[in-house]
Amino acid sequence: MSGFDANRVYTVAVHDAPEAVAPDSPSETERLLFDFLMQYRIAGEFVYRDKLRANLLLKQHQLEVDLRHIGLFNEELAHSIQERPGEILPLFEQGAARAARSILFPLAGGSDASTQAAAEAIPSIQILIKSGLNLQQFRDLSANTMNKLVRIPGIVISASVMSSRATRLHLQCRACRSTKVITPPAGLGGVGGGSDRGLPRVCDAPEPEGQKKDCPMDPYLIVHSKSSFTDHQTLKLQEAPDMVPVGELPRHMLLSVDRFLTGQVVPGSRVIATGIYATFQSQKNKSASAAALRTPYLRVLHLEVSSPSAGGASNPFGLQFTPEEEEEFGEMARSDGFYERFAKSVGPSIYGSLDIKKAITCLLFGGSKKILPDGMRLRGDINVLLLGDPGTAKSQLLKFVEKVAPIAVYTSGKGSSAAGLTAAVQRDSVSREFYLEGGAMVLADTGVVCIDEFDKMRDEDRVAIHEAMEQQTISIAKAGITTVLNSRTSVLAAANPVFGRYDEGRSPGENIDFQTTILSRFDMIFIVKDEHNETRDRMIAKHVMNIHMNRPNQMTDENGEAMGEIGLDKMKRFIAYCKAKCAPRLSAEAQEKLGSHFVSLRKEVQRVEQDNDERSSIPITVRQLEAIIRISESLAKLTLSPVVKNHHVDEAIRLFKFSTMDAVTAGSADGLSRGALNEEMTRIEKEIRRRLPIGWSTSYQSLVKEFVTQQQYSSHALERTLFVLEKRDVIKFTAQKKVVQRVGV
Repeated sequence: MSGFDANRVYTVAVHDAPEAVAPDSPSETERLLFDFLMQYRIAGEFVYRDKLRANLLLKQHQLEVDLRHIGLFNEELAHSIQERPGEILPLFEQGAARAARSILFPLAGGSDASTQAAAEAIPSIQILIKSGLNLQQFRDLSANTMNKLVRIPGIVISASVMSSRATRLHLQCRACRSTKVITPPAGLGGVGGGSDRGLPRVCDAPEPEGQKKDCPMDPYLIVHSKSSFTDHQTLKLQEAPDMVPVGELPRHMLLSVDRFLTGQVVPGSRVIATGIYATFQSQKNKSASAAALRTPYLRVLHLEVSSPSAGGASNPFGLQFTPEEEEEFGEMARSDGFYERFAKSVGPSIYGSLDIKKAITCLLFGGSKKILPDGMRLRGDINVLLLGDPGTAKSQLLKFVEKVAPIAVYTSGKGSSAAGLTAAVQRDSVSREFYLEGGAMVLADTGVVCIDEFDKMRDEDRVAIHEAMEQQTISIAKAGITTVLNSRTSVLAAANPVFGRYDEGRSPGENIDFQTTILSRFDMIFIVKDEHNETRDRMIAKHVMNIHMNRPNQMTDENGEAMGEIGLDKMKRFIAYCKAKCAPRLSAEAQEKLGSHFVSLRKEVQRVEQDNDERSSIPITVRQLEAIIRISESLAKLTLSPVVKNHHVDEAIRLFKFSTMDAVTAGSADGLSRGALNEEMTRIEKEIRRRLPIGWSTSYQSLVKEFVTQQQYSSHALERTLFVLEKRDVIKFTAQKKVVQRVGV
């Protein structure tokens, strides 16, 4: 339009693509790039010209260019951008600025003044190069990739404060007042040492008439008001935890971003950075003996943020799904018994414990998170605690979840501190400012944190998780930084009871050494007991043998049928797909059912508390009602159903009863509540101590006869009492447990 309206001769290229000229000189290269921006079109639409105009009208002097389009326009050009991006980019930006001027000021061809005005209006355009290069890992970056275009994925672990880097310095000599303008070299501004480096050491102004010029060394001062600056920020990128080879530390890399790329990411975002792999002279190496040692960094030209913390959570894991895949997932979700099949594919090498696997399935999918009109958030993530005897494959399940969840962090309780779980305050080596580095809970945002050995954590460290588990944020006030970080994670924790094994004789409160505050935050609490049962032991033994002999095709479930399994990758993608696409809501009937059920649960807990004459250590609060809602939502999400139906609620209630309610009532036996049992045991103990002086003995049978048949105590109570007394070394069994002998006080 701009060309036709002016009364000038206007020419149109008849042939579509210009001949692929190899760019020889810089001016030739710039002309080719200018032509590319002005002439490249897809189906009659001038893509970049229109995009540039739209950005200029928004006062954004930037343009995102796809490298593949340059390749279609001129292959040599695209190749040279990949090989020598440092040289070509400044030319590209000049070409873009020229293009922008010709778009906005089409008539500014005549006088010098108008050209000058146009040049001042559009000083420069930032070009962001989006490339479809293969992703490279940190470990593949070698000396050969130096100064070339690379594309690497990772997690941003810290972002520095925004600083300003000078692009044009206005200098003045302090002796003779002469001025001079220089442009410092682009590079890692601020990271590479002091600001006085690169200033000329001597004044080179011509001598004035009739007097001798006497300027000292280092005469120049910077006039800040007349210099121009751009935004600049340094990020620290760490490779994703799933990319790190076993036994190695994750690698870090400094990223330097400027102008429109600054302030795009927060710590914890997963990004793919495209940039020039370059080096700078760091302060540390400056004093070192090797003068040529330089530290590598990445000068970023384009950032792809693939993380939910950056606004759009429509596709949180950066995964793209093909239509065929979506159809396949839909069919999977609709197939019969899919929930059972999925649960069996969780930890397929672990025998049994199907209910725990179902709970973990729910945890992987999670419920729907809600934001109420007043800004209050209700979490959608499900937390599960596995509490049990050693050797019940708890850690194996945690390891499996770490592999299958799209984002997961695995940590062990003994080795993690409060700062490591939430966030640590670090000091920037250059600017000496404090900044935050996210810990495990922040890095696993929208994922799962697996905490093993949960009981071995120090109490003050465990408190750090409280807020993260219910409010899903981590608030920090350290070293003058007060902030709130997101940690929308599910927690899967594994712990051992206090005595190493679950002691049946004691109440759950004595076995579980956690405070009520943390227990109420777990949606499901499983007490996993290692029970002695011959048939089950045989099955487990057979299962373990099969695994060790690499015969997974003979894997069978409890009923002896072979299991159809879903592969790891497919599970991972299916979970990501469900999380991105589905957020079920409760139906009216389901609502009614849940409400009445919650009331009956509270009644049951009250009854148990009265029977045992103590507060239940595992509380049933409104949080537990929300937990059942979340579990039923996750079951609906698994089948991609938008509404929670009755059967989902039934299964959720069954799971909840099997886990948490089971833990509340654990320890009662033979129809006796624990309170009555303890009472009987104390009476029997008194009686035995009265009957048997130290050193005397009696037969086991006579005790049974006296207490059980004559005094009507339960045999369970007698057995337990004798067991406890033997543990305390009060009595001793001799003659194959037939004779009871009193040995101690």
